[in-house]
Amino acid sequence: MENYIYYSYFTASVAYGLLLIFVVTIKTRYYPFIIAVLCSVVWSTSVTLATKNSHYFFADTLAHETIRNGAWFFLLGSLLSKQRYNSYKQLFKGHTSIVISAFALLIFCLEAFPQALRWTTSVLDTDPRFAGHVVFAVLGLILVEQLYRSTPLKQRWNLKFLCVSLGAIFAVDLLVYSKSLLFNHLDFALWQSRGITNAMVTPFLAITSTRLKLNSENQELTTPRKTIFYTTILFGCGAYLILMSFAGFYIKRANTEWGETAQTVFIFLALLLLIIPFTSGKIRALAKVYFSKHFFHYSYDYREEWLKISKALAKLESLEELKGFIINTLTDLVESTGGGLWLKNDQGKFFLAAEQNLRLTPQEIDYLHNVGDLPLYLANKQWVIDFFELSHAPEVYDDIDLSPWCYEDSQVWLIVPLFHLNKLEAFVVLTQARVPRKLNWEDHDLLKTVGMQLANALALNRASEELANNRQFETYHRLSAFLVHDLKNLVAQISLIVRNAEKHKHNPDFFDDTIDTLNNVVKKMHHIVEQLKQGEPQATANSIVNLAAIVRSIAQQHLGSPPIELTTNLDECPVSADKIKLTNILTNLVQNAQDATRGDGGWVKLELTKNQDYAQVKIVDNGTGMNQQFIAERLFKPFDTTKGNAGMGIGAYEARDYITKNSGQIHVDSELGFGTTFTIQLPLAKRLSETPRN
Repeated sequence: MENYIYYSYFTASVAYGLLLIFVVTIKTRYYPFIIAVLCSVVWSTSVTLATKNSHYFFADTLAHETIRNGAWFFLLGSLLSKQRYNSYKQLFKGHTSIVISAFALLIFCLEAFPQALRWTTSVLDTDPRFAGHVVFAVLGLILVEQLYRSTPLKQRWNLKFLCVSLGAIFAVDLLVYSKSLLFNHLDFALWQSRGITNAMVTPFLAITSTRLKLNSENQELTTPRKTIFYTTILFGCGAYLILMSFAGFYIKRANTEWGETAQTVFIFLALLLLIIPFTSGKIRALAKVYFSKHFFHYSYDYREEWLKISKALAKLESLEELKGFIINTLTDLVESTGGGLWLKNDQGKFFLAAEQNLRLTPQEIDYLHNVGDLPLYLANKQWVIDFFELSHAPEVYDDIDLSPWCYEDSQVWLIVPLFHLNKLEAFVVLTQARVPRKLNWEDHDLLKTVGMQLANALALNRASEELANNRQFETYHRLSAFLVHDLKNLVAQISLIVRNAEKHKHNPDFFDDTIDTLNNVVKKMHHIVEQLKQGEPQATANSIVNLAAIVRSIAQQHLGSPPIELTTNLDECPVSADKIKLTNILTNLVQNAQDATRGDGGWVKLELTKNQDYAQVKIVDNGTGMNQQFIAERLFKPFDTTKGNAGMGIGAYEARDYITKNSGQIHVDSELGFGTTFTIQLPLAKRLSETPRN
C-alpha cells in the first residue's frame, strides 16, 4: 500500500515538474500560473517524501496543500478579475478576496503550528483541517464555475481545459475531505489516489498555458444571473454538508452504542432535506424573487428568455403542442400554479382551448364563456389585468366589471392578452402564484412582449392551417376545372350534331357518324362520372393504343367549321397512352384550331407521321396565330385564356403536362395573322406480337 502511495504522488511530482519546465520555457509566460504549478510541485513532492520518512506524517503535508490551493485560487481570481473588470488590481480590492485569503491563512496557521491545532481540536472536539479543506474544495468549484460562466463564448476556448482540470481536482478533494470530515479521520483509500488524478490533468494544464492570452477589450461590469444563482447553490450545499457532517460526528460521539446507526439515519435525513428544496417549485420561486430584488437591476435576462422561447417554438409541430407551450411559458415566467388559454374562433368568439391545473369554479369558467366586454376591454387597453392590483387599487379597472372574480378564495391572478398586429388573438388566465407578489412594470412589459411572440406563433399556425385548407380547395377546383373543360368539349360536339341534324337528317352516313359521336360522348361522360366519384383525378394505367385510329376517329366525329383535313397513310401507329385522355387532348387542340380559323378561307389540317422512334401529330391552321411573347408567358399557363367566359384556359396546359409525363414533346410555331402549328411527338410502342421471342 505504501508503495502505491509513493508511486502515485511521485508520478504527480514528475508530471508537475515537467509542466513547470514547460510553462517557464514558453514565450507567453503567465506568472500566476507558474506560481500555481510550482506550489503543486512542492505539495506533491512533500507527500512523496512523507511516504519514505517515518518522522514525517501525511497530515503534515496539509499545510503544503493549503499553499497549493491558495495558488490556484490566486490564478482563478486573477483571471476572473481580468474577465469581469478588465484589470487584475480588482483582485486585491474585493471583499471576497480578503475573506478567502484570511480563511486560507487561518487554516495554514492551524496546520503549521501544532500547538494552535491541538487547542482548536480540544475546543471543537474535532479536527478543523478537514472542514477547512472541504471549504477549499467548495471555493475552488465556485471559482471555476464563475470563471467559466463569466467568460464570453468566444474566449471559453482559452480556458476550457483549465476549468475542466481544476474542476476535477477540487471535485476529488471535496469527495475525499467531506468523507474524512464525516468520519473524523482521513479517508486513506481515496487520499492515496489523488496523486494519479493530479498527474492525469497536467497535459490539459499544459495546453491551457499556451492559451492564457485573453482579450483586453472593455466589458460591461455585470454579473451573469446563472453565475450568482449556481454559485449560491454550490456554496450553500457546501456549507450545508459541512454543518451536517459536524452534527453527524457529534451524534456519533454522544451515543457510543447507537452512534453509528444514529449517524447513518441523520445523514440520510440531511441528504433528503437537501434534495427537497431542489424539487420544490415554491422554494425556487422564493429564491428567484429574492435574487431579483437584491442582486439585479433588471429582474429578467431578456436575451435568454427570448432565445429560449424562440428555440422552443421552432420544435413545436402541432397546434395542441403550441397551446400547452403557451400556458407553460407564461406560468413559468411569473411562477403561476396553472392557467387556461382562450382562443378566438371564426365567429370572433373566445373559447377555452387548453388548460393546465386551472382551478376555476364552473361559474367563473361560464362567465368567461359568455363575457362580452372582456375581449373588447383587453383589445382597447392592451395591458395585463392584475387582480392583486385590483384588490389594492380598484379605481384602475373602473371601465370593466370584474366582480365575478373578486372574492377571497378566487384563484384568478392575471389575464394576459396575446396580440398580433394589434388584434387580440387570444388571452391566458393565470391562477395564483406559488409566492404571492405584486407585479412591477418590468413583469408587465415582459408578459406583453412574450405574449406578442406567442401570438405570432398562433397566427403563423393559423395561416398554415388556412394554407393547407386552400391547397385542398385548390385540388377540388383543379378537378372541377378539368371536368368542366371536358364537358364543354362534349357539349360542343353534341351542339354540332343538333345544328346539322335538320340539314343532314336524311343522310344515312350522317346518322352513322352521329351514333359514333354519341357513343364517344357516352364513354367520356362515364369517365367524368368516375372521376367525380373518386374525388380527384386518378392516374390511369397506360396501354398500347393505335394513334392512327384515334386521329381518324377525331377527324370523322369532330364535326365543325372549318372541317378537318386528315393527312396520313398509316394504318398502325402504336403508342403507350391512356386512350380517353389522349383523345380528349387532341380533340381540344383541334377545337382550338377551329375556333381560331372561323371565317371564309379558313382550314385546319391534322397530320400523322412516324419515324423510327416517334409518332408525330401536327395540328395546323391558318387562323389568327399568336406572338412569341404570348407563347412564352401565357399559352401554357393554367386558367389563363383569351376567350373570356367561353374558355377555361387549361387545354394547352393539360396537353403539355400529359405529353411530357409520357416522355413526349410538344412544340408550337405560330405567327400573328398566319396561323399556328402544334407538333406533338410520342415515343412508339411495340405490339405484343412484335416483341422478340427468347
